[in-house]
Amino acid sequence: MLLVRLLCSICTLLALFSCSSAPKVSAPTGQPPLEVLELTVEEEVSIDAANIASEHGDYEEALKLFKEVLETNPVATDAYVGMGDIYLTQKDWTNAEPAFARAAKLEPRNFDAQFGHGVSLQMLKRFVDAVRAYHKALTINPDDLGANINISTTYLQMGRPQSALVFAQRAAELGGESAGAQMTLAATYQLLGKTEMALDAYIAASELMSEPSPQLMRNIIYLLVQQKRYQEVVNTTEQLVLIDPTTDSYERLGWAEFRLGDYDASLSAYRMSVEYDDMNWRSLNGIGVNELNKWLLSDRKDVSAYHSSRTAFRRSLGIQPDQPKVITLVLRYGL
Repeated sequence: MLLVRLLCSICTLLALFSCSSAPKVSAPTGQPPLEVLELTVEEEVSIDAANIASEHGDYEEALKLFKEVLETNPVATDAYVGMGDIYLTQKDWTNAEPAFARAAKLEPRNFDAQFGHGVSLQMLKRFVDAVRAYHKALTINPDDLGANINISTTYLQMGRPQSALVFAQRAAELGGESAGAQMTLAATYQLLGKTEMALDAYIAASELMSEPSPQLMRNIIYLLVQQKRYQEVVNTTEQLVLIDPTTDSYERLGWAEFRLGDYDASLSAYRMSVEYDDMNWRSLNGIGVNELNKWLLSDRKDVSAYHSSRTAFRRSLGIQPDQPKVITLVLRYGL
């Protein structure tokens, strides 16, 4: 799910789109040359007006103007690209794809057409075709940040992190201030099992954000846990609960505090987790373990801790009965 939560941010990369004019091109060998007609003054005015309408969010008017241009000039690439941009903004991938496909066919060296085609194909989960489109875009502009990021994320969606690596590294080089580039690189390293490098990239991404997202912080916490850096897990999780005070955040904090041996802090965090969701059986187990530990450390004299442990474990089993380890604890200590 982590990867899935990370790849949902692709839509934010659409802002990298920009309209541009492109040269005339020839049709494939064996076919009559495809002439891309120069725009008339009236058509240029209409396209400019459509772009202004689009920038102001009047997409209906913009689409109308683009379509009017295409009625008189069906090979006006800029009109197809403009329509594709609008459909991407509206997340209408189905209509965006043929618009960009037509533009790319008319002018194969038009970067915006190839890149937009790649985005729409990627969002339609046509990953192989998307990679082809991004490769074409990169042959036109190999230093484009968005194309390098997007081809990387497409390869990740295909389960091919090794193929993504060179593009993710290039994106990180190009986008020195881009959190998205660092996150893409981090996800690539993580899937390749390069834990320390992934952690460094996630931390670099967090430093580029005014406020790191909860998911980014969870990614950092996950990798810190793998490296058994529990104090840093606690420090990061304490920040997480400030911006995302949820049952899951407090559950993670309770777990980390327990690993550090701060049982009072752990118990407090688990109780907060249950306050947010009284059906969180994992946090109920955390309460049960902490209270059981307190009872045992008191030479079994702290009756209150015993009963609290018993209550927590029984509530947990009532929610999730299939817990062999908890059942073993309950039977062993007569809870």
